This record gives sequence, structure tokens and C-alpha cells, in this order.
Amino acid sequence: MQERTDTHSKVIGYLLWIFGFLGAHRFYYGRPVTGTIWFFTLGLFFIGWIIDLFLIPSMDREADLRYHGGETDYNVAWILLTFLGLFGVHRMYMGKWLTGILYLCTGGLFLIGVLYDFWTLNTQISVRNAQSA
Repeated sequence: MQERTDTHSKVIGYLLWIFGFLGAHRFYYGRPVTGTIWFFTLGLFFIGWIIDLFLIPSMDREADLRYHGGETDYNVAWILLTFLGLFGVHRMYMGKWLTGILYLCTGGLFLIGVLYDFWTLNTQISVRNAQSA
């Protein structure tokens, strides 16, 4: 039986849900496809965004089972990406100093790097935590 670690936080999920019409909470819980759909449709015209208010607890449970806990904290990395992604602070936090400085100098590689990180940050952290375990 797989041990459950609390990798994601409902509090952070709800904080990102406030910006959920842009898909932030869906990216956080490892759902990049629907996060992208939410981004381009304003949370499926705000209806999906309101429904997600009730779905966050189940998304949190699924993310806790799916990703590896460890030294790098998902919550810190996601807050840094969401609010300071253009400056590469989340990458520096993960020890990726070269790309962090590159993001700092190029506005998150002209936003494309930030979008890439929204799609892959959970996997990047999970791999890093699994390697350090």
C-alpha cells in the first residue's frame, strides 16, 4: 500500500482558486489540460470555476497520492511560480540557478517558460524529491 504524504494543501488550492478562472488551481493539482482550458475560457465561463470550489478536496487527495513528497515543497514552489514566475524565483528555489537567472533576464523566457512550468512543475518537483530520497 502506498504511503500518503501531504504534498499539496487545500489552503493553497483555495488561494489559487481565487485566480481559478485562469486555471491556476488546476495546474497546481496536476491537471494541465483543464488548467489550459480554464485559462482560455475563464473557467469555462465561470461555471466550472464555481463547481471547482467543491472539487478541490478530491483534487487535493489525488495530488497527494500522485506526487512524491520530500525536500522541495510543492506549495512554496507553486506560490513562487504563480506570483513571481516571470523572475524565475521558483526555479532558483528548486536549485535550478542557471535557468532561474535566465528567466529573470528574459521575463520567464518571454512567458513561454512560465507556461511550460505551469504544465510541468509538479513533475519537476516529484522527480527531484524522488532522486533526493
